[in-house]
Amino acid sequence: MTKILYAIQGTGNGHLSRAMDVVPCLEKVAEVDVLISGIQGDLILPFPIAYKLRGLSFIFGKSGGVNLWKTLMKANLRKLAKSINSLPVEKYDLVINDFEPVSAWACYLKNKPCIALSHQSAVLSAASPKPLHTDMIGKLILNNYAPSSAKYGFHFAPYSENIFTPVIRREVREQKISDKGHYTVYLPAYDDDRLIKQLSRFSDIRWQVFSKHNKKPRDIKNITIRPVESEKFIKSMAASAGVLCGAGFETPAEVLFMGKKLLVIPMKNQYEQHLNAAALRSMGVPVMKSLKSKYEADISDWLLNGSPVPVNYPDNTQEIVNTIVAKHRFDSQMDWTIDNQIEIT
Repeated sequence: MTKILYAIQGTGNGHLSRAMDVVPCLEKVAEVDVLISGIQGDLILPFPIAYKLRGLSFIFGKSGGVNLWKTLMKANLRKLAKSINSLPVEKYDLVINDFEPVSAWACYLKNKPCIALSHQSAVLSAASPKPLHTDMIGKLILNNYAPSSAKYGFHFAPYSENIFTPVIRREVREQKISDKGHYTVYLPAYDDDRLIKQLSRFSDIRWQVFSKHNKKPRDIKNITIRPVESEKFIKSMAASAGVLCGAGFETPAEVLFMGKKLLVIPMKNQYEQHLNAAALRSMGVPVMKSLKSKYEADISDWLLNGSPVPVNYPDNTQEIVNTIVAKHRFDSQMDWTIDNQIEIT
């Protein structure tokens, strides 16, 4: 039986939530070991983890962006290099990678094929929408963070043959949708005080905030703050009047699937989120530059006039997995370099 290493980026929750559907699909066609690297995720995966590594994580700040200084300070490059050199990728028939650097670089150094199945592969495609200004450093990081020999991606729309619509986890697909009048908020790059200051300006709105910066629930005026818990977060979105969140991928995709109106704020120093914002804007989703008070009118307009953007996200994950595994399971070692592997520009 084909033996697959499925490697997942553990920064944030998007990659982990997608894995909840992808791994069971892989297990139907192969023997699967799961690798996770990263230290910023909140979700617990319901299957065994063969490798749990520190990897190279981006650290969220508290004022709207990635904290580059903390990211560098927490990066143990010696340990990262050791993990890359010691990971036995050669014992697997196929390595499938969701933007995970340790397995990707281990494959590169050992000249082993590495199949990217990630959102990042899609956002960098020439076919996908782009922001007006290119972040050259951000683009360089995205292109080289997890090198691959073949690329498949997920995006808000199927912009090309190798780009698929989002994986919507079964827990979300099976949710009962209602409108209880509150608004769900998930902005992990902002601290609670900043969120409370800005959201309390809208005193007639009930906000349910899910926070990475608070481990205990609390209520302040018209704002409920809760730690991030997957089930409660999904139920809050499903019963909401709308969702205010970062311009990540999985959460906005789930909001669109649920038929809720959406407002996004891309994180600073996170080029991927600005690529996402460009795609969402092209679909008609409003995008805010930041949570500063000078953009208060944008929130007001969205609350009064915002409406859902219709999408069609079929449940075709098994079909995608079957196609990729069948195409690549017998790949032999190939020559590829950092230069020639960047097929998507």
